[in-house]
Amino acid sequence: MEEPRCSFCGKSYSEVDKLITGPDGVYICNECVLKAYNLLMHEGKKKQSRKNIPLPSEIKAFLDEYIIGQEEAKLVISVAAYNHYKRIFQQNEEVEIEKSNILLIGPTGSGKTFIAKVLSKVLDVPLAISDATSITEAGYVGEDVESIIQRLLIASDFDVSKAEKGIAYIDEIDKIARKGENPSITRDVSGEGVQQGLLKILEGTVANVPPQGGRKHPLQEFIKVNTKDILFIGGGTFEGIEKIIEERNKKRKIGFAQEITNDDNLRILPQDLIKFGMIPEFVGRFPVIARLNRLSKEELVRILVEPKNALVKQYQKMFEIDGVSLEFEKDALEYIADKALELNIGARGLRAVIEQSMIELMYKIPQNKSIKRCIITKAFLEDAVEPILLNTKNERINLKEAA
Repeated sequence: MEEPRCSFCGKSYSEVDKLITGPDGVYICNECVLKAYNLLMHEGKKKQSRKNIPLPSEIKAFLDEYIIGQEEAKLVISVAAYNHYKRIFQQNEEVEIEKSNILLIGPTGSGKTFIAKVLSKVLDVPLAISDATSITEAGYVGEDVESIIQRLLIASDFDVSKAEKGIAYIDEIDKIARKGENPSITRDVSGEGVQQGLLKILEGTVANVPPQGGRKHPLQEFIKVNTKDILFIGGGTFEGIEKIIEERNKKRKIGFAQEITNDDNLRILPQDLIKFGMIPEFVGRFPVIARLNRLSKEELVRILVEPKNALVKQYQKMFEIDGVSLEFEKDALEYIADKALELNIGARGLRAVIEQSMIELMYKIPQNKSIKRCIITKAFLEDAVEPILLNTKNERINLKEAA
C-alpha cells in the first residue's frame, strides 16, 4: 500500500513529524499547517497596519469630553498614545522604534486612573488596572509581576492578540520606590526588587502567565504573552517630589547664577525620580512623564456638570427613570465642590458628598408619583432642610407627606 502523502507539499508520512487526515483522503503535514498559520498571521498584521488610529487631536478631543482641566497632561498623553500605536502598526520595519510608556504624576483624585480608562475607550483596546503595592519580589508572599499581564489577559477575554496591544495601568507606582538613592544591601521586598522585576515586562518580553491565577509552580500550564506592544501607564502621587525639584532648582540657580523659569520649577526630570527612589533602569522605561495638577474649586464644579459622564447627569438620569426632573442650584454645586476640597481627595470626593446627601431623597421620591421636579439647594445639602419638590402644577410638596 502506498504511503500517505501531504496533499499540499507531497511529502510522505515518513518525511514529516505529523500527517493530519482530512475528508475524502486529503492529508496535510505539520509543516504546511505552520506555513498556513504564518501566512494568516502575516495577512492579519497587514490588515491591522491599516487600522485607523485616532490622531493626537482626536484623542485629546475625546479626553476633553470626559476630563476637565489637565490640558498639558492630556496633550502629552494624546501624542504618546498615538505614537505608541503608530509604532505597532508601522509599515516600515527597517527602523525599530522603541516604545514609550507613560508615567502620570499627580495628587489623589486628579484623574490619573480615569485618564487611562478613557484612553482605552477611545483607542478601543482592553485595559487592566493593577496596584503596585500588591506586587512583591519573586519568592515572597504576594503577587508576581506577571499578575499585571494576567489581568490584561482576563480583560481581553483570554484573546492573547488583543491583550498584547492593550493598556496596563499600574497604580500607586511611587510606593515601590526604594528607601534611598543608594542600592540597598538588604532585601526590599516591595520596593527596589519589584522595580527590578518589572523591567523586562515594561520593555518587552514573553511573559508566562498562569491562566488560573495564583503563584507559579513547575507543573503549571502557561499562556505566553508578548509585552513589547503593551502600553504601560504608571500612576502615583510621588508625594514629596516637589521638595526634590525645589532643591534641584536652588542648586542650578546658585551654580549658573540664572533665573529659573516656571517651566523649570514644574517639570519633573528623570534625576528627580531617581532621587525619589526609583532606579535609573526603571525611570528609563517611562520616558513620557505627564504631570497632573490639583483640581481647583471651579474645575470641580465643571466636573459635576460638563463631562459626558458627569455626576449630575448620572443622578438626573436616575431620577428621570422615576419620572422626576432633577436640578441643582449653582450655590449647591459650589458647596459640593467646597466639601470635596475639604476631603482632599479631588474628584473622588464629589460622589461621596452627593451620595451622603441624596440617599434618603432617592429612597422617598419613588414612593410618590406626584413629584415631578426636585431642586437641590445649598440649604438642603448644608442644613438638611427639605429640597424643593414640585408637582405637575409647580406646587410645592412636602417630603414627609411624600413618604
